[in-house]
Amino acid sequence: MHLFSYIRNNDYLCSAKKPIMPKLKDGFQGEQSIILPPMIIDMEEHDPLVSSLYITDIGFYPMAEHHYRSRKEGIDQYVLIYCVDGQGWYRMGDKEYQVERNQYFILPAGVPHSYGARQGQRWTIYWVHFKGMHASIYAEGAQKPQSVNVAINSHISERNNIFEEILSTLHFGHEIEDLRYASSLLHYYLASLRYLRQWRRMPLQTDVVEAAIHFMQENIERRITLQDVTRYVGFSSSHFSALFKKKTGTSPLAYFNHMKIEHACQMLKFTDLQINQICYRLGFEDSLYFSRLFSKTMGVSPTTYRQQTNFLNNQTKNNQHEKEHL
Repeated sequence: MHLFSYIRNNDYLCSAKKPIMPKLKDGFQGEQSIILPPMIIDMEEHDPLVSSLYITDIGFYPMAEHHYRSRKEGIDQYVLIYCVDGQGWYRMGDKEYQVERNQYFILPAGVPHSYGARQGQRWTIYWVHFKGMHASIYAEGAQKPQSVNVAINSHISERNNIFEEILSTLHFGHEIEDLRYASSLLHYYLASLRYLRQWRRMPLQTDVVEAAIHFMQENIERRITLQDVTRYVGFSSSHFSALFKKKTGTSPLAYFNHMKIEHACQMLKFTDLQINQICYRLGFEDSLYFSRLFSKTMGVSPTTYRQQTNFLNNQTKNNQHEKEHL
């Protein structure tokens, strides 16, 4: 009989023979989450508008390694998990499902379940717990993985912006008007998944460069390669790169990085996300590399850019205030 010594350190349980992988509920670099207190949930339940569909918990986990949740008794909320990168899995009863990038699923209320990142993988997920009289309508048919693949008319970035708006709203306030606005946005967000065909109605683009830029925008939160783009548009790398540079004046990946930095500027201006949260949100794994790229593109560091932007915004507000009192 062999004896093994065990050491516990930061949720890792290691043995001399084989390490046991950690199981983490949260605590990931760059994560965001909001857990509404019971008093606020009670307000939602009793409001005639919000009670139709309301949030109890909501969050975003970027590149979450060793993520794992298990609820043996189930919970009284529906749980949406939308994987935008990486791979994961979930289990209900004796059935287990694998989840790929650009797939979502909704766990029904009251059903025991577990889910997590696939072993050896990290997944980036948007998640929300929701309830309400109309919650079951949006969950219908989503117990199995549902694909939301990138297409010319996919509007993925627009959907993600709706989620960001919900997070921002609940972060800054829990007044009844905030809750009603968040509820209305949740209707729109879930409808964009439940009624995917209607959400995607729009004229198709035919210009290959515009189609590639759309693909980049839809994948702004991921790391993509030139091969990913050329596979999407159906051109060889050399021919596509020549077409792209002729129209835009730069290479596809340089253009994509510039798009990411522009997106970072908007987050620095209009959100209170920490710089490392913005870094992970845009698919950068190295915050130092992100800061160097930002500084090279904008001429200042992300911290300085935010300070300058805040100063200009405050100066504008002060000038407007002075004019009102002239």
